[in-house]
Amino acid sequence: MVSGKDGAVAVPSYTEVLRTPVFLPVFAASTLSTWGDYIARITVAAVVYTWTGSALATAATFAVSLVPSILGRALLAPLCDRLAPRTTLVGTHLIRAALVVLLVLAVRTTESVSLVLGLVFVLEFVGGPAMTASQMLLTDLFPVRRVYARAFGLTTLATQVNQAIGLALGGVVVGLVGDTTALLLDLATFLVGAVVLAVVTPPKAVVDGADGPLSGLLGDLAEGWRQIRTSSVLTMLLLLSLASALAAAAPEAVALPYASDHTGSSTWGGLLMAAPILGAVAGLLLLGRLPAERQFRLVLRLALVMPLPLLVTIFEPPLPVVWAAWFVSGALQSYMLPLQSAFTLLVPTAMRGRVFGLAGALSVGVTGLCFLAAGWVSEHTSPAASVGICAVLTLGMFVLLAARWPGEQMQDEIDATFGPVETSVTLAATQPDPAGEQPAPPQPEPGGDPVLRRSSGG
Repeated sequence: MVSGKDGAVAVPSYTEVLRTPVFLPVFAASTLSTWGDYIARITVAAVVYTWTGSALATAATFAVSLVPSILGRALLAPLCDRLAPRTTLVGTHLIRAALVVLLVLAVRTTESVSLVLGLVFVLEFVGGPAMTASQMLLTDLFPVRRVYARAFGLTTLATQVNQAIGLALGGVVVGLVGDTTALLLDLATFLVGAVVLAVVTPPKAVVDGADGPLSGLLGDLAEGWRQIRTSSVLTMLLLLSLASALAAAAPEAVALPYASDHTGSSTWGGLLMAAPILGAVAGLLLLGRLPAERQFRLVLRLALVMPLPLLVTIFEPPLPVVWAAWFVSGALQSYMLPLQSAFTLLVPTAMRGRVFGLAGALSVGVTGLCFLAAGWVSEHTSPAASVGICAVLTLGMFVLLAARWPGEQMQDEIDATFGPVETSVTLAATQPDPAGEQPAPPQPEPGGDPVLRRSSGG
C-alpha cells in the first residue's frame, strides 16, 4: 500500500492517490480546464494585438485576467460553504462555457477591444470559486490526511506542469488553427470538464450548506479574516506564504531584460523564466517523498535558504550559472507544498470557502504587486540588482517571521492533524467496497472536526 517509509511512518504512493475512486476523472477535468484557460488567454492576447498593434493593449489582456480572478476568489469563494464542491465546479464550468461562446461571437463579428476585455473580465471573475471548490473536493476525496497530503502534492506538481503545457499549447494552437478554433477548444475543455464532474459521484461533502450559514459577501470576508487572525498558526503560515512572493516573482519579472542586457536575445530570457518552474517541479518530487510531518518541519528552514541562491545574480556571472541559481531557488520553494497543505487542513471545514477564497485572493494580489515592484526596481537600477534587492528584502522578512514563529504550537497542531501513523488497513478504508459504495468521510467529534478543532484558537 505504500511506496516508502521513514522510520515507522508510511508514505502513500502516487499510485494509491491515482487509484482512489473518482480522483482520476476529477484530475483530468482540472487538467483540461487549466489548458483551456491558458489557450484562451494567449488567443485573446493575439487577437487584441492583431486588432491594435499595441503592446500595451496586449499586456492589458493579461492584467484583465488577473484582477477579476482576485475579486472572484474573494467575493465568490464563500459560495463554496453553501454549495457542494462538485455543484460549484459544474456550475462555474457551464457559466464560463457560455461566456466563451459570447467571446467567440465578439471575436468573429466585432473588433471591439473593450467588449472582448469585458468578457474576459467576467470569464475570470466567475471562475473565482473553482480553485476553492477544487481544494474542498480534494479534502472530501481523501479523508485520510496522509493520502490527502500526497494528493495535494501531486495536484500542485501537475499545476506547475500544466501551466507550462498550456502556454506552449496556446501559442501552437493559435498559430495552427486560428483564434476562433482556439477559443472553441477552450469551450470544449469547459464542457467536457462539466460533464465529467456531473457524472462522477464523489463522497458526500463533509460540510453541507446548512453547516455554514453566510450573512453576505462583506460578512463572509470578515468571517474568513477573523478565522485567520484568531489562529496564530494560520496567521504565520499565511504571512510566510505572502512574504515568499517577492523573491519568487523577481526572477520571472526581470528575466527578459536581464537576458537582453547580456545577450541581446530573447532565447535566454525564456530559459531563465523556466528555471524556477523546473526547479519547483524537481523540489516537489524530492520533498513529496517524505512523510507529511517531516515535510512541515523543513518549511521554515527551506524558506530561510530560498532567497540565498538569488544573491549570485548581483555579481552577473555567466548565464548558465544564473540559470542554475534560479533553478535551485525554485527547488527550495517546494516548502510551499507542506505549507499550503497544512493551511488547508488546519482551517475548520465549515470555514474553508471563506478562508481559502480570502487567502487565495491575497496571494494572487500580493504576487501581482511583487511583479510590479521587481520591475520598478529594475527600471531604477538594473535587472541583476532588482533580483538581489528582492532576495535581501525577502530574507529580512523571513528572519522577522522566524523570530516570532510559534514552532512548538505549530508542530503540535500538525501532529494532531495527521494523528497516529496510518496503517494499510486505515488507508484501505478509503477504498470502495465491492458493491461500489463510497465510504463515508470521518464524522466530526462533538465540537468540531476531529483533527481541525484546535485550529480555531490563537
